[in-house]
Amino acid sequence: MVRDDGKRNFALRETNGHEESVFSGNTPRQAALKAARRLEPASSEDSADRIELRLREKGTDKVHIYEGWSWRETAPDNKPDWMPDEITEANVSKQGIEHLDE
Repeated sequence: MVRDDGKRNFALRETNGHEESVFSGNTPRQAALKAARRLEPASSEDSADRIELRLREKGTDKVHIYEGWSWRETAPDNKPDWMPDEITEANVSKQGIEHLDE
């Protein structure tokens, strides 16, 4: 279901079907990037573990499947004062879409 502001809600599904967290975004990828930033970050992008993320779009039977990873990186020189010196970056790669039978 699309909200008035155009954003959609996506529930992060575990392998047993339990949904604990909800991420919002205009696109499934935007929500997947938010979910990936919560993964345990590696020291670099190359050494980061790839984790499967399954996001069910609320109000539909679609489950968007992504491979996500995160890593630590030094903040840019022009960072705002509130930003820490080391930040978490993340990336995702779409693996496909499944439809729930439930």
